[in-house]
Amino acid sequence: MKLKAHSLSSLLKLSLPLIALGLLGGCSHEDDHADAAAAESGAKAPALPVDVMLVKTEPVTLYRELPGRTSAYRVAQVRARVDGIVEERLFEEGSDVAAGDVLFKIDPAPYQAQLDSAKAALARARAGYQAAKLQAERFEKLVQTNAISQQDYDDAVAAEQTLKAEIAAARAALDAATIDLGYTEVTAPISGRIGPAEVTEGAYVQKATATLLATIQQIDPLYIDLRESAEEVLRLKAALESGKLRRTDDGGSAAVDVILDNGRTLPQTGSLQFSDVTVNTSTGTVTLRAIVPNPDNNLLPGMFVRARIAEGTDDTAILVPHSLVRRNSQGKPYLLLANAENMIEQRVIETTRSVGNAWLVTGGLKPGERIVTNHQQAIRPGMPVQVQNAE
Repeated sequence: MKLKAHSLSSLLKLSLPLIALGLLGGCSHEDDHADAAAAESGAKAPALPVDVMLVKTEPVTLYRELPGRTSAYRVAQVRARVDGIVEERLFEEGSDVAAGDVLFKIDPAPYQAQLDSAKAALARARAGYQAAKLQAERFEKLVQTNAISQQDYDDAVAAEQTLKAEIAAARAALDAATIDLGYTEVTAPISGRIGPAEVTEGAYVQKATATLLATIQQIDPLYIDLRESAEEVLRLKAALESGKLRRTDDGGSAAVDVILDNGRTLPQTGSLQFSDVTVNTSTGTVTLRAIVPNPDNNLLPGMFVRARIAEGTDDTAILVPHSLVRRNSQGKPYLLLANAENMIEQRVIETTRSVGNAWLVTGGLKPGERIVTNHQQAIRPGMPVQVQNAE
């Protein structure tokens, strides 16, 4: 019995390792089958359904916003043109005046006296000339009969011509006196808004120093002086010459929209008048001048505004919404596309400016390509997708 018990114990010791190896082998086979099943299920996982936007070209009018400062269309400084005492001011400061309106009155008495004296001098010259003329006519007949000498006749003719010249001088003096008297009423040279009076009643003004009395500014229409870099002017010129941009004004003046500080656009549209031919050496800019109607006086001289100018029309522009453009680690813009194999592709693009709520793409895209518009956070380059909607 002892022998049998020993044999059984030995058999158990030999069997246990074999059983353990069998169990391990079974587990290993089960794990292999599980991994294969998981790999097979992953390879056959359905592609993510996505929406795409088809890239297309369209004509787009390009605008450029430039900062500018307003200035009056015309400015006239009202100055004294005669000496005298200011008797009256006939306008309200800050009001609108019309050309020809009387603004100031200067004491006219001295100039009225000069006018009366000039009239008398003219009348005296005319009377003397009439007598000299009659005498010259009589001497002409007498000299023909040798009743008087030729010298007497010549003296009579010279006296007539002298008095004739005195009439011309007296007439000129009368005109000057009339003008000076007219200058005692200071009138507005232009229509516009007048500023504060520089003198008051009782002030003495002088012709020699041209005493400033007031300033009038015409602010309807109004000028806007803009600054554009010389490089941009050359770029725009090259784009127009190459045909990349087409003029929108058909040879006329470019339209200008004025944007105020509060973001509101002025209802009236202006036009570009000219561009300077000289580049500012300190800033490298060229001056552009626009003229804008200002009937409601919304603009005043000296204001800072922004002007939107139509540069031209790009007939083959590609626009991509801002929300679809992302930036890589180098800061370059890129898009996620669904390529011909329905795989996600990351494409770096070139953009030059924003047009409304979209970027103007100038490189990296072709018409007909597909931009993924949804699941932007879930998709990655190389991922298979299923295109279901194409906008």
